[in-house]
Amino acid sequence: MRRTKGLLVTALLCASGAALAVQGNPDAGRKKVAMCLGCHGIADYKTTFPTVYHVPKLGGQHPEYLVRALQAYKSGERSHPSMKGLAEALSDQDMADIAAFFGAQK
Repeated sequence: MRRTKGLLVTALLCASGAALAVQGNPDAGRKKVAMCLGCHGIADYKTTFPTVYHVPKLGGQHPEYLVRALQAYKSGERSHPSMKGLAEALSDQDMADIAAFFGAQK
């Protein structure tokens, strides 16, 4: 019986942790995307640093995907010098807000 209660408490804590995920605010994100729009707001844009690279337009992308991508740049799991430098300066809330802004675009 004790073990069952312990497992139930653990399951509830895990579920509540998922519910506490940071929620993005597109209006707050609008104030945080100036650096992003220089590349990601231009259709068919290509950058030449560090190599010629097609830069994806982010408008309409799923916010969850964008947050995971930013986290991967921040951790070094994804490698692009400019993106890593920018992502390292972002908090979890910043990432969620930026992702919400781009996700709300058409």
